[in-house]
Amino acid sequence: MRLLLVEDDPMIGRGMRQGMTDAGFTVDWVTDGRAAELALANDVYDMAILDLGLPGKDGMSVLADLRARRETLPVLVVTARDAVADRIAGLNAGADDYVLKPFDLDELVARVRAVLRRRADSPLLLECGELTLDPVRKDVRLRGAPVHLSAREFALLEALMQRPGAVLSREQLEDTVYGWGEEVGSNAIEVHLHNLRRKLGADTIRNVRGVGYKVAA
Repeated sequence: MRLLLVEDDPMIGRGMRQGMTDAGFTVDWVTDGRAAELALANDVYDMAILDLGLPGKDGMSVLADLRARRETLPVLVVTARDAVADRIAGLNAGADDYVLKPFDLDELVARVRAVLRRRADSPLLLECGELTLDPVRKDVRLRGAPVHLSAREFALLEALMQRPGAVLSREQLEDTVYGWGEEVGSNAIEVHLHNLRRKLGADTIRNVRGVGYKVAA
């Protein structure tokens, strides 16, 4: 799952991005409200983590404008504003949850996953033949037996299983699996796909020569 992190404090932002990446999420990080709006216009995110005290445009306005467009993207507000009135205002503006700074990274990850569970509009379980994937619990099973994947392998498999039968190019897969500014090796996707085939079976993911990759519908 791809998250947009909106946080202007460099130290906090780095810690949050690392923590969410370690938890298996792909994270793009912006530091002001205007950049957040531009990023959200791309419609590629599963959730936003939004600070309120932002330069350019404050987080409450970003949230209010998002909801005014009837966008249903889940939003978790993370802020130092601890007054009850601020929390009520954030929730009334359309936040799905509200976390106060300072916070524990493990709790933040748990709250993100809880919001995603609550806001899911479709069944959480992805299925392709004898293969199942739970995006929230980060659980993959083949014929009922658990399969242990790295965070990159899981993200790659999830992207393919979200569109069974569709062919995704290497560039599309890189955009899904890697966040902005991350260095991507020339054969990184191929290495992850090789590992997935080794764990799931050679025919699970197919190469459409010159086009890309797909899982069987």
